[in-house]
Amino acid sequence: MLRYALTGNIASGKSTVQKILEKKGFKVLDTDKVAHEILKTSDEIRIAFPDCVENGEISREKLGKLVFNNDISKNKLESIIHPQIRNSIKEFFDKNTQEKTCFVAIPLLFEAGMTDLFDKSLLIYTDDKIREERLISRNNYTLQYAHLRMNAQISQDKKKDLCDYTIFNNGNLNELKIAVDNFVAKL
Repeated sequence: MLRYALTGNIASGKSTVQKILEKKGFKVLDTDKVAHEILKTSDEIRIAFPDCVENGEISREKLGKLVFNNDISKNKLESIIHPQIRNSIKEFFDKNTQEKTCFVAIPLLFEAGMTDLFDKSLLIYTDDKIREERLISRNNYTLQYAHLRMNAQISQDKKKDLCDYTIFNNGNLNELKIAVDNFVAKL
């Protein structure tokens, strides 16, 4: 099995590419969903971040604002979540050994040091101005908070140099579908 990391910075279009790949029949693990599930169920996170608990559950909004403004809190959260995500990725590959190619959507591939789990990597690259506009309109972020979130990841240009393949997503959905079709044809 060929194990592909599907990566890209926030608001690059990773989720859209993931949906396109799934419609084509590929198995894709979404590590954002894995992380959200960990946040829902982890007593360790509730204990580590008591100010972010509302009605017995972690408030993702409060936690996000805390960790994106405080490196110590961010590192603490990642030390809890990343090992669990790593295990989920291994389990996903173990469950899908009969597949020719599997994808894992993992925005923090390099930041989390998980490149060793993959054979190849595919970056979804979208110009920063477009990503900024998406975060402001889609997520109702302020310009300052959008930049804070965007700057929390390694730059796309550095990731482009580290990845095996890059799909540029500066156009419309149809252009993205064509780019994904061209990528899949090379598999």
